[in-house]
Amino acid sequence: MTTATATPGYSHTQQAPLCLILYGSALVCFVVAFIIGEKPGIYIGGGVGLLIALLGPTLHHLTVEDQGDGLAIHFGPIPLFRRTVRYADIGTVEIGRTLLLDGWGIHYSIRGGWVWNLWGRTCVVVHFKNGGTLRIGTDDAEMLAEFLRGKVQA
Repeated sequence: MTTATATPGYSHTQQAPLCLILYGSALVCFVVAFIIGEKPGIYIGGGVGLLIALLGPTLHHLTVEDQGDGLAIHFGPIPLFRRTVRYADIGTVEIGRTLLLDGWGIHYSIRGGWVWNLWGRTCVVVHFKNGGTLRIGTDDAEMLAEFLRGKVQA
């Protein structure tokens, strides 16, 4: 008798102080606007500060979780930025490191492919069957890579 074992789901949330840097930058913008004291400076400094302060709650943490047929990646607690990767589209997976130039956030890497990173340089590099690349920054790279390899082989 053969028993099939299902791959257990994966869910991990990485916390990081990036949001504190954003809040601090917003505070600096508000202080500069107050010091300038004239309308154009207040509007520009206050507007930039407000925009940065509103961006902060979207970057408190990065959650990566299994959703059955794909991997959901989203920043939060306000899920303004999110992406789903279908397991069927993944070719290979490896543990890697982002470049210092890659930094944090969501952007296209100078090495090619997208980077979704909240903090640190450790990442899981997902190579898609169509030739694209996605680097998912995480403090749980070994477990995420192992989980994805299990899904790719299944």
